[in-house]
Amino acid sequence: MRDLPLDPDVREIVSIADDLRSSYKNYDLDWTESPFGWIKALPSRTVGKVGEQLIERWCTKQNFDVRSSPDSEADRVISGLRVEIKFSTLWKTGIYKFQQLRDQAYDVVICLGISPHDVHCWVLPKKVILEQWESGGIQSQHTGSQGTDTAWLSINPNTPQIWLTPQNGRPVDAIQILRQFVEARHHE
Repeated sequence: MRDLPLDPDVREIVSIADDLRSSYKNYDLDWTESPFGWIKALPSRTVGKVGEQLIERWCTKQNFDVRSSPDSEADRVISGLRVEIKFSTLWKTGIYKFQQLRDQAYDVVICLGISPHDVHCWVLPKKVILEQWESGGIQSQHTGSQGTDTAWLSINPNTPQIWLTPQNGRPVDAIQILRQFVEARHHE
């Protein structure tokens, strides 16, 4: 630890901050001791990029052919499937919030959620996203005139929405679901 200035006010504020830290201990230390803690320190725009890179490398290790999308309508093309990637760290309220969902030219959305010591993943076809958005299972992200073009999906991994129950959020199962979508695409 760096030596503190001799200024007594600096030392006093550090002491107060140290006392306050215990009030936030559960949240702070979970991420501090997490293998994903470094992600929390990044700017939000960079966090999304990290999410895309995590999915890209994970899918490559799972023997999928992963390429950049030729346009901005999807994030990647995975074995011929156009994929939108959404990434969230666990919020203090215990939920993941996958933001900026849009009706674009993709086949599936991969929602990757990182908590301090666990990972959750859901692979959702665009059709389900749009159906849930229309029925209120997914909320519009903005109000007013922008309210119809972007949405967010909130998921509590301990009590996911009923329409998500065919998937349990475990990465091992999500990768199998992705394989099923890829196989179905190849049989069209």
